[in-house]
Amino acid sequence: MAAPGPGEYFSVGSHVSCLTCLGQRLQGEVVAFDYQSKMLTLKCASSSGKPNLNDVILINLAYVSDVDIINDRTETPPPLASLNVSKLANRARSEKEDKLSQAYAISAGVSVEGQQLFQTIHKTIKDCKWQEKNIIVMDDVVISPPYQVENCKGKEGSALSHVRKIVEKHFRDVESQKSMQRSQAQQTQKDSTLSS
Repeated sequence: MAAPGPGEYFSVGSHVSCLTCLGQRLQGEVVAFDYQSKMLTLKCASSSGKPNLNDVILINLAYVSDVDIINDRTETPPPLASLNVSKLANRARSEKEDKLSQAYAISAGVSVEGQQLFQTIHKTIKDCKWQEKNIIVMDDVVISPPYQVENCKGKEGSALSHVRKIVEKHFRDVESQKSMQRSQAQQTQKDSTLSS
């Protein structure tokens, strides 16, 4: 596609359709357009099919063979919603801590089962950390390898009881998932044997 000429741009809120150099047709609402880099950002219907979600696609117009404006928006777009910067900073810090915790577990040689259990507990109880290969929950409960219910140690009480229930449910869910995968594999094997 020829690059937009001087003064040409895509209005935010307009609906456009683009044909990429790979022959893929992309259609959506213009969210942003940068003239200098020739980058167009489109909000499209969700690829997951969920009506309350959207896909956001960045398109380099250097790799687009055709752009059609379906519906040009001429009025001023609504103002952008304000962002809660402190909430975003807290979320970024929390995500960074989670990733560092995962990296620590991998470098310490923690088993995949232990890492999965840690993630399950962390979803419910944020006060959860590694101490070598042990999982420490609320500074009250220690779960040591191989991370089964009987490996949960601490002062008898509601915290220990709650953590044991989480561990028990985690392994029940893992076993249920494995048995489902086995039955699906067996069904696939039966289907392939019958079609042979």
